[in-house]
Amino acid sequence: MAKATSVWGIEIGQSALKALRCRLDGDQVVAEAFDYIEYPKILSQPESDPETLVREALDTFVKRNDLKKTTVAMSVPGQSGLAKFFKPPPVELKKIPDIVKYEARQQIPFDLNDVIWDYQLMAGGEISDGFALESEVGLFAMKRDAVYRLLKPLQAADLEVDLLQLAPLSIYNMVTYDKGLANDQQTTYDSEHPPKSMVVLAMGTDATDLIVTNGYRVWQRSMPLGGNHFTRQLTKELKLTFAKAEHLKRNAMEADDPKLIFQAMRPVFNDLVTEVQRSMGFFRSINKKAEIGSILMLGNSVKLPGLSQYLSKNLAMDVDVIDSFAQLNGSEVTEAAAFKDHIAAFGPVYGLCLQGLGRGPITTNLVPKEVLKERLIRSKKPWAVAAAAALLMGMAGNLLFAGNRWSYVHPDKWQSAMAAAEATQKKSAEEISTDATQKNQVDLLKVIGTEVSGSNDRRLLWMEIVTALSHALQRPEGFDVKSIPSPDELPYIDRTDIHVTKIESKFYDDLSRYLTSRVVKGYEEDKHSRLTALGLITAPAEGEATGDDAMGDEAMGDATDDSSMVDDGELDMGSGDEEGGNSGIVFQIEGFHYHNDIKYAANFEEREGFVLKHLVHELETGSVKLPGRDGELIEFTYKELGLSHPFVFESGMLIEGFRIPNPAWKKMMKEAGVGSAAGGAMLGGYSGGSDMMEGMMSGMMGLGSLGRGASGMLGGRGAGDAPLNPKFDPNVKQYFDAPKFVFKLQLIWKPQPLTARLAAKRAAEEAAAAEAAAAQENPDDLANNAG
Repeated sequence: MAKATSVWGIEIGQSALKALRCRLDGDQVVAEAFDYIEYPKILSQPESDPETLVREALDTFVKRNDLKKTTVAMSVPGQSGLAKFFKPPPVELKKIPDIVKYEARQQIPFDLNDVIWDYQLMAGGEISDGFALESEVGLFAMKRDAVYRLLKPLQAADLEVDLLQLAPLSIYNMVTYDKGLANDQQTTYDSEHPPKSMVVLAMGTDATDLIVTNGYRVWQRSMPLGGNHFTRQLTKELKLTFAKAEHLKRNAMEADDPKLIFQAMRPVFNDLVTEVQRSMGFFRSINKKAEIGSILMLGNSVKLPGLSQYLSKNLAMDVDVIDSFAQLNGSEVTEAAAFKDHIAAFGPVYGLCLQGLGRGPITTNLVPKEVLKERLIRSKKPWAVAAAAALLMGMAGNLLFAGNRWSYVHPDKWQSAMAAAEATQKKSAEEISTDATQKNQVDLLKVIGTEVSGSNDRRLLWMEIVTALSHALQRPEGFDVKSIPSPDELPYIDRTDIHVTKIESKFYDDLSRYLTSRVVKGYEEDKHSRLTALGLITAPAEGEATGDDAMGDEAMGDATDDSSMVDDGELDMGSGDEEGGNSGIVFQIEGFHYHNDIKYAANFEEREGFVLKHLVHELETGSVKLPGRDGELIEFTYKELGLSHPFVFESGMLIEGFRIPNPAWKKMMKEAGVGSAAGGAMLGGYSGGSDMMEGMMSGMMGLGSLGRGASGMLGGRGAGDAPLNPKFDPNVKQYFDAPKFVFKLQLIWKPQPLTARLAAKRAAEEAAAAEAAAAQENPDDLANNAG
């Protein structure tokens, strides 16, 4: 809450109403006034009327004290509320409210709608970069109906409470400030080496609040023992009325037999010591590092003779009774006899004043928010009424001036002009509607025209691309499959044919899914190898480092480690604004060639190099003639057809021992009369032993013997018959060597219909013509640019 210049702290006790008013003078707290109104009877006395006694005390207080322009703070007994402390996990400060709300549901044994609760971060927590690391949160609550019941007598006395606080927390504020505990509240609290703690015993009429604090942390417990328990013990032991026993307790030293009185009250003394020991023992069990230094006693019950000495002896600790407030100034109050006489009872109200003035570590408030909101609205009502009145007056004045101008804008005067404007607007809307309709019709006709003219193009796209791919294989002109030279005339290793065994295609609605960084890297490295082999770029010297080393088989395998041609993309291809967007088709071509002799290695004309130089380079830089509109052949580059990014992505190892059977040899064997078994054995590589082989060779040569048990398989006539079988030619080869290199190639096709290609050619020709014309008009500029 905001700091006030003057604060009244009020406590409605069981025996008296205590009040203290303080203000700030610089950094000092100054007491301005106090009041102590004792009830005729104790509120808990059987024959008393608490409501009447409290109302009369409040009326007396309001009559003899100035409450204008002050903040009113009130304390409530500790046993009327709930105080819990917990350590949240390290979390952002902005998330603390959510954690506290969750803890409130766990810790408060009532529905949150039935309680008034508040919380705050305790002093000394470690805050770093907006995170609460080592911190403790105090959670305080009261039943809603109990709060309204406490506020009711003050509302009846026309006394508005701005701050409501539990008495133990008010005492904590007082002790921390007045005794100088934790003067620097910004210092991080060290839980491993905490400061010494102080125990405060605030003895009331029916209960005693025990507070343990070291300035940074506080722990409190309400014990069901107070001054009335001594009185009741006297009435029980000495058979006295409550009033006589109370008088005797207050004046025990003046009695005829003081010893008898103390003996009668001894059980209560013992109970008090037991409760204090129990509470301190529990505190030590949950705070292993804590060290308790001394005990401070508050409340009028501490005036009981011998009480502090008895506690000191039985607890083995120093016990002090408060007799002054070190940090409270204002001699008119602090030196007053009545204030000195009851100073032990003013601790809670002093703490309330400190909180109201912003000098206490606890800042929570249990006044219901709806009450504060209602007061705020009530306080603003006069200003709202004044503002409304001023607004009405301003509007009335403005209306007078507006009435004078009304004649100039009367509808009768502007009716004809408004009618003409409306007619013009209507005509304009009709024309705009007609224009939009005609524009839509033109757009529809364009779409129909494009569809009609382009349907034939799209029908031919696949035939064109198959023709283009076939042309890229670079068959010689006039090539005839029926006149292929024999292997004897042109060995397989010298043939420049590239054979295609399979073509697969896959459509991508977004080619960036295919063009991954690995695919692009494989394409760029293939391109570098191809241009180096063609002599278009200079290869680095031996041993020289380069950033574009050719990719080996292992790296190539990593780039495309499966044949599905699918991989989620990382790069983009094109802008996606052209027809079809960024969609396209990826071809995978599988093939082989026999041009793999060692004599071609130096020129990069074997294996993968042969494919790169003759097929991939053709696809990158070549062109093909395709029919146009009227059947004339028009030359288009492969790039104009939409082909791009060709690269060998998977090279099979060279099959060096690959051989092709010679059909002429098989025919010769058949004509020579070799049976299927022998011919099959020889053709299939069957080995029946040296005798069988000798027999077959002898038969072919006409030696007449086939070894053991065989004769004349090739027409031999037996031993001594020397003539050679006329059907056998020893110069005919059974196999032809054909070292086979297999490969897989991928490339992208973004279909470009004939209409689009022709339009692109026209645009390029027009641009070239314009550039040439500009060069003729400004030859000097052209010469300068060339220079």
